[in-house]
Amino acid sequence: MTTHSLRESLFNRRMLICVGTGFSSGLPLYILISLVPVWLREGGVNLKSIGLMALVQFPYIWKFLWAPLCDRYGLFMGRRRSWMVLTQLALLAGIPAFGWFAPEPDLASIRWLALLVAFFSATQDIAVDAYRREILSDEEMGLGNVVHVNAYKIAGLIPGSLSLILAEHLPWSAVYFITALFMLPGLIMTLLVREPEYSKRAPSTLRSAVVEPFREFVGRHGLSSALAVLAFIFFYKLGDSMATALAMPFYLDMGFSKAEIGMVAKHAGLWPNVIGGILGGIWMVNLGIPRSLWIFGVLQALVILGFAWLVTASHSLINLAAIIGAEAFGVGLGTAAFVAFTASTTHPAYTATQFALFTSLAATPRTLVNAFTGFLVEGGDLSLGANFHFHIEGLGWQRFFWFCFFAAIPGMLLLLKVAPWNGEAEFNRRRPQG
Repeated sequence: MTTHSLRESLFNRRMLICVGTGFSSGLPLYILISLVPVWLREGGVNLKSIGLMALVQFPYIWKFLWAPLCDRYGLFMGRRRSWMVLTQLALLAGIPAFGWFAPEPDLASIRWLALLVAFFSATQDIAVDAYRREILSDEEMGLGNVVHVNAYKIAGLIPGSLSLILAEHLPWSAVYFITALFMLPGLIMTLLVREPEYSKRAPSTLRSAVVEPFREFVGRHGLSSALAVLAFIFFYKLGDSMATALAMPFYLDMGFSKAEIGMVAKHAGLWPNVIGGILGGIWMVNLGIPRSLWIFGVLQALVILGFAWLVTASHSLINLAAIIGAEAFGVGLGTAAFVAFTASTTHPAYTATQFALFTSLAATPRTLVNAFTGFLVEGGDLSLGANFHFHIEGLGWQRFFWFCFFAAIPGMLLLLKVAPWNGEAEFNRRRPQG
C-alpha cells in the first residue's frame, strides 16, 4: 500500500465512524466486566457471586437468535441506524440505574439490571457490526476493524480508569451517571451519519433472514469444516478470557488500591494492547491470516503466565504495569488476527446474522465459562439443579492462571484444521465472495 493510499484509508469519514462505533460498543461491556465487579467487591460481595455475575452477559451469546430481526426489519431510520439509536438511548438511561442500588442487599436486582444492560449492549453490537461491514470496502476491511477494535479497547479507560478514580471521591450514583454520559458521542454520531446503501436491500422474508446466512456458511465450508470454524472461534481466546475475568478483584486482593488500578493497571494494559493490535494488523500483511493466528496465538497464551508470577512477586506498581503491559500486547496481537479471521469469514449479504453468530461464540467463554472462575479460585459448593451438586477445591490465584494457560491450547490445535501454517491458498478459497 502506497503512502498516499494509506493516508486516504486512515483519514476518511468511514474510519472516523469506526472510532465512534467501537467506543459506543465497548463502553457498556467494560462497565459490566470492569466497573461493576469493583463496586460489588468493595460492597462486600464474595468472589463466587461476582464470578456468577458473568452469566448476565448471556445476551452476548444468544444475540444471533434475534439478529435476523435486525437484518429483516428497519424502523424510522433504516435497518442499522434505527437499532443503533434505540439501544444507545436505552443504555444511556439504564447505566445510571446501577447507582440506585447497594451491592449486598440488592444483588438480585443488580443482576436483572445488568442483564438488561447486556441485552441492549448486545443488540447495539448487532447493528454496529453490520453497519461497519456495509460501509467499508474490501480494501478497508482490515484497517477498519483494527480501528474499531482499538476504539473499543480505549472505551475501557472510562469504566476501568476514570470511573474508578472518581469513585474515590464521589458516591457510586454519581459515578454511574457520569459514566453513562459517555454514550452520548455514539448517539450523536448515529444521528449524523447516513444509512449504508447495502443495508437498504433487506431480506424479502423473515425466514430467508434466518435460514440463508447459515445455509451459505455451511455450503461454503462443508459441514465438518464449518463446525471446526465455530469451535475455533469459541476456543481461540478462551484462556485469555478466563485469565482476565476476575482481573479487577485479583488486583484488589494483591493489595492494590482502586486509584492505583485506575491510574496504573488500566493504562499499562490499554496502550500496549492498542500497539499490539496495530502492529498485528501491519504484520498480517506479510504473514497472512493463518500464520498470524499461529504466531500471535502462542504469544497470547504465554503472556498469561505473567499473572501467575505476579502472585508471588513483590508488591510493586512497576511489576504490575510490566506484567499487564506484556499480557495486553500479546492479546492485542491475537485479537488483531482473530478479528481479521472473523471479518473475512462473514458474507456481506448476511452481515448482521453471521457476524452475530461469530461474535456470540467468541463471547461465550467470557459469559458462560468465566461465571465459574470465582469457584476455580476460591472453591466452594456448586449446585446445578436438584440432583447435581459439586464441591470444587479452590486452585488459588497462581494455579488458576496456569489452568488458564492450558485452556488456550485447544484453540491452537484447531488451527490445524481451520488455518494450517501453509494453508493460505485454501484459506483464501473459502473466503466469501460478493
